Order: sequence, then C-alpha cells, then structure tokens
Amino acid sequence: MHRRTFVRNASLTGLAGMTRLPMLNSSPRYPLGYQLFSVRDAMDEDPEATLRALRDMGYRHFEIYGFDADNVAYYGYPATTFRRLLDDLELSVTSGHYTFHSLIEEGQDAIDRYADRCIEGASALGSPYITWPYLDPEQRTAATFARLPDLLNRIGERVKEAGLGFAYHNHGFEFGEYEGQSGMETILRETDPELVKLQLDMYWVMHAAATTPRKLVENHPGRIMMWHIKDLHPVSRDYTELGKGAINYLNVLPDPQASGLQHLYIEQGGNFSESSLRSAAVSAQYYQEQLAALVEGA
Repeated sequence: MHRRTFVRNASLTGLAGMTRLPMLNSSPRYPLGYQLFSVRDAMDEDPEATLRALRDMGYRHFEIYGFDADNVAYYGYPATTFRRLLDDLELSVTSGHYTFHSLIEEGQDAIDRYADRCIEGASALGSPYITWPYLDPEQRTAATFARLPDLLNRIGERVKEAGLGFAYHNHGFEFGEYEGQSGMETILRETDPELVKLQLDMYWVMHAAATTPRKLVENHPGRIMMWHIKDLHPVSRDYTELGKGAINYLNVLPDPQASGLQHLYIEQGGNFSESSLRSAAVSAQYYQEQLAALVEGA
C-alpha cells in the first residue's frame, strides 16, 4: 500500500546519507524527536521511507498527527501494524495530536467516545502521551475558555485511568485576553496539574511576545512535559529552519529538569527553503551541533 517510490523526492536516500550525524551522546536523556506534520507530504507518499530518512538524520521518536479514529489507524496503517513498522526501525511515537476541538459542540458523550479511540490507538503504539493541539479561529472566545478547563480535566482523567498522560499544546492565541483573562493562564490555573500537562510550543510563545519559555517554566515548574522547538523567520515571522530564524535558543531554552521535560520535538509546519525533508535535516544538524549539549548538560 505504501511502497510507491518517491518521484519528486528521488534523492531521499542520498539526503539521508548526507545528513547522517552522530548523536553527541549515544544514550541522550532527551532523544531528538520530530512532529511528523512537518513532513506530511512525504508521509502521504511513503511513510516507511520517510521514517527511515528521519532516523538517519538523528531523529529517534515522533509525534503523530492525522489519527483515523474510525479505523484506529495512522497513515493508512492499523495502529498495531504501524507499531510493528516503528519497532522494526527502532523508532517510537511518544505523543500524538488528536482533534478533540472538532467535537466541542458535539457533546461530552462524543468527546468521551473519541477519547477512548485515542487511548486505544496510543496504547497500541506504545505512545505515553495524548495531546490536544488546537482550537479553530471561531472557537477562540471567552465562552470556549470558560468551558475548556472542565473538558481538559475530564479527558485527562480518562486518559490517566488508562495509564497514559494528557497534555495541551499552545499556539499564540491562548496568550490573548478573553474578557480580561489570559486564555493560557485560565487553562493552567483551572486544570488539575495531575491530569493536564503542557506541551510548550516555544515558537508561538515568542511569536505572541507575551512571556518567555523560561518564565512559563519558572511559574509552572514540573508541568511542562514536552517541548516544541521551531524557529521564527526574521522577516515574515513564518516558520523557518532551526538556526535560521530570529529565536536565539541559546538564551530561550528553559531548564529541562525544572520544566519536567520528558520529550522534545523539532517542528516546521511550512515555509521550507527547499523541501520538507531537507528542512528536517537542516534543523536536526543545528540542534545536534548547537543545542543538544546544552539540553543534555542542564
């Protein structure tokens, strides 16, 4: 099903070989992860070849997107089959972005049923985290943020009972005010820290310019279990390859232990200099040469 050869990525094997870099630590505390949405075009073409290429760049685990809840499947594979593919490649999935937000108006029963499917899929993958990733623009209202903590707590409780962790992924809109209150502070203040963790997207924190990743960790120690690291184009403020943008991660990265960090992921949702896979390679090289020692040595 997924054995078609890349045509437009015919140089994939050469790219992987060119960017095969040794990890600075053969057993890093925080292995390098990637959010697979960043290479969604390549995953649509050939998931196995894409995972092999990312592995050769130094990535060791992934965050998934695009869960097929009806079939409990990922990228066209049943969850158990996708797990076997990962195992064969000595890779893993450590989190997934699941579209809970699309069910907000469907009612709690629909959300509970979807959460159960997510738990089934994540458990089959051996993925320790399920993550709420987004709110649609029309959902970004004071009314939604008033409801959201209870929704998150309920999902978190269900996920925790299944032996997994649950997290909320921020963008920039959460740092805006909704009837005088920051959406992010509402989430962090009114959700149970034992049930709802935070996946910190540092690009969006810096884009919103309301606070810094370090200050968030200082204010909420031990609760920020996952990081998204991506760079901000200095002109367009769009995404760009790590190390080519305006974010100086040498000054921005929080203390991993104070954060409670378990998993980190590089991400680039678009605006690729050449191709999605080439951008993944450039970012991996920058992380390993410039940031890995800083994170591991903290």
